[in-house]
Amino acid sequence: QVQLVESGGGLVQAGNSLRLSCAASGRTFSSYAMAWFRQAPGKEREFVAFITRSGTMTEYRDSVKGRFTISRDNAKNTVYLQMNSLKPEDAAVYYCAASSSAWNTPSRYNYWGQGTQVTVSS
Repeated sequence: QVQLVESGGGLVQAGNSLRLSCAASGRTFSSYAMAWFRQAPGKEREFVAFITRSGTMTEYRDSVKGRFTISRDNAKNTVYLQMNSLKPEDAAVYYCAASSSAWNTPSRYNYWGQGTQVTVSS
């Protein structure tokens, strides 16, 4: 089992950057693929990015490609989401999630953090 705690959200102007972090408990972090999802008010939770257990493969939703970067530090049990050139449509609660394999579907993830709010002003 793994517990996840996100941090790094906040209010930022459009065009600026934020880095989200997700700290995982337990000694088996490297055995989990990790992902970021987001959910805006009135919308379904959507995939943002995932990274495989070793960190050798990543995938992104089209709207964030070239702006967001997911990475992980298995020694620190942490996964990151660097978000550059933020847009108002990126505003949402961002969640990190863990699974035994990398997927872009929320239902495939067993463990979730509590979320961190990202607000982007225009």
